[in-house]
Amino acid sequence: MTIETMGSEALARIAAAQDATALESLRVEFLGKQGSISGLLKTLGKMTPEERQSEGPKIQALRETVQTALTERKDAFEAAALEAQLASETLDLTLPAPQAPAGSVHPVSQVMDELAEVFADMGFAVATGPEIEDDWRNFTALNIPETHPARAMHDTFYFPDQMRNADGQKMLLRTHTSPVQIRTMMNQEPPIRIIAPGRVYRSDSDATHTPMFHQIEGLVIDKGINLGHLKWTLETFLRAFFERDDVVLRLRPSYFPFTEPSVEVDVGYTVINGKRVIGGDPNASENGGWMEVLGSGMVNRKVIEACNLDPDEWQGFAFGTGVDRLAMLKYGMDDLRAFFDGDIRWLKHYGFAALDVPTLSGGVGA
Repeated sequence: MTIETMGSEALARIAAAQDATALESLRVEFLGKQGSISGLLKTLGKMTPEERQSEGPKIQALRETVQTALTERKDAFEAAALEAQLASETLDLTLPAPQAPAGSVHPVSQVMDELAEVFADMGFAVATGPEIEDDWRNFTALNIPETHPARAMHDTFYFPDQMRNADGQKMLLRTHTSPVQIRTMMNQEPPIRIIAPGRVYRSDSDATHTPMFHQIEGLVIDKGINLGHLKWTLETFLRAFFERDDVVLRLRPSYFPFTEPSVEVDVGYTVINGKRVIGGDPNASENGGWMEVLGSGMVNRKVIEACNLDPDEWQGFAFGTGVDRLAMLKYGMDDLRAFFDGDIRWLKHYGFAALDVPTLSGGVGA
């Protein structure tokens, strides 16, 4: 069969193809690895130079002609299929518009963003770490002794002994985000100014406690840091977060193994229409008073030494609070367990629109 005859026959068969499946079979028959036209191309290597010069252009032209015919026929099938689909699909423009899907931002996510916005304005970076942590970073490096109640099984979720890490350390679900501070001090040269938000786990459950909750901690390591810097930072943070300039703080001596001295931070509240409102003079209302919101203090020398830093050169402060608790205080929620119930009615009531992006200029709680 001559090249001309082969081309005529191929074009006729392509034109007669009834559907895309038949067309694909013809493509394989003509241009596949074992196809007839592909076979002609393979014969070029055995031809003499004179034969290649005369036959080569004919074979190449045949291949291009058949390829073009296949493409055009395929396009025609696709256009016909689209026309049929459009003819069968109709849209009644007189019907009411479908209800747009609506979603809400969870209060915890919103408060996390608010906290990040407030601290970013004070020059703090956000640091993160793993939720599965080792015993050394979660307890030992933080100067928490072996006999401390926090290490007990009834407080901490430990993994089985066979799941220890390469250094033989017990593995656990972190009980606070303080291990992020340890990791940062060991991997980053001071000065350091970070916040560490994230999920933490403790074996506890009631109206104000859940086995998993959210915490945010802050750490500053620099030269010449003192308790006055800590007090100013916390005052600035709480006034910006609660969006009131009359927030009053009270620092009470306390004890934490990882800070020395340690202080509990209370904020004053007043009672308006039977509800506690952060801010104002706590003594001006008959039922006003103080509410604990933060634990803080100057970073213990032993913690700084454990991170291979010189405590005579570097000092710092740290603080921590529950994100869920801050959300409850700011937005008037009374049961922490509802945060994790997955009740869409609760989320519709307390949730935030997706465009409610916290900004200091527009108000972090706007």
